[in-house]
Amino acid sequence: MKIAVSALEAGLSAPVDPQFGRAKWLVIYDTETQSVESIDNSANMSLTQGAGIKTAELVSKHNCQVVLTGHLGPKALKTLQAVGIEGYNGITGTVRDAINSWKEGKLPKA
Repeated sequence: MKIAVSALEAGLSAPVDPQFGRAKWLVIYDTETQSVESIDNSANMSLTQGAGIKTAELVSKHNCQVVLTGHLGPKALKTLQAVGIEGYNGITGTVRDAINSWKEGKLPKA
């Protein structure tokens, strides 16, 4: 299973970005292989509208099943749900902390 986390920087030690659509990075963690891939999302940062939808589409293209972020807007959430991706809001700390909290079942769904 792949988990996408909005991040301010690349890597597991990066702080979680409080925004989803305009997050600078998406850190993708594969629970099966434990591999980590950091995707530059800066192209969506300057969009005046639709950043959440574009970022949701990017997450879908990378075959993620879960999104962890500080804030997931309603349009982005609807886009994710339409393709079967679970969203989780209100996430803080590092990407690693967010993934561990998700694994432990401590995060509420958006």
